[in-house]
Amino acid sequence: MALPSTIYRASVQLSDLDRQIYADLQTTVAQHPSETAERLLTRLLAYALCYDEELAFTKGVGSGDEPDIWSKGPDGRVKLWVEVGQPDPERLAKSCRHVERAFLFTFGANVSRWLTQHQQKLAQVKNLTVICIDFKFLGQLCDKLERVINWSITVTEGNVYLTFDGRTIEASLEHICGPPR
Repeated sequence: MALPSTIYRASVQLSDLDRQIYADLQTTVAQHPSETAERLLTRLLAYALCYDEELAFTKGVGSGDEPDIWSKGPDGRVKLWVEVGQPDPERLAKSCRHVERAFLFTFGANVSRWLTQHQQKLAQVKNLTVICIDFKFLGQLCDKLERVINWSITVTEGNVYLTFDGRTIEASLEHICGPPR
């Protein structure tokens, strides 16, 4: 019998000074049984960092040719494609040909090796922005992961200040390639 997804309820107070976006986000995030806490939290961060009113989570890990998050226009075409992790660069490049803008939020203990192998290919995709999330930053979030997530996020000059449980942690958004966020 397959294990069920774990449901998290997230409340995020977003102040993105770099994009002039201020919003109170309420969302539900499902964690697939095979998904790590780091990947789940990177999806939630990506949602906040790319937030617009049409942005939505997709079916997730098992959805095949869908991203982790997307935004569709009124005609049903995908405007914004957001992936997290270390996806197949060929599949990602192919997907980017059919969307206005794409983001990859990459992370992991071996991310530098993965980037060394694939950065040149990813940099050739003109509408793709690749951002690396610090793995230690994610580890601090994982240590306090609960089913109800309450965050306050401030983004300024490429830095993220995330407040939860009365403490603030920070990380730089390492821009690897592509247009600025």
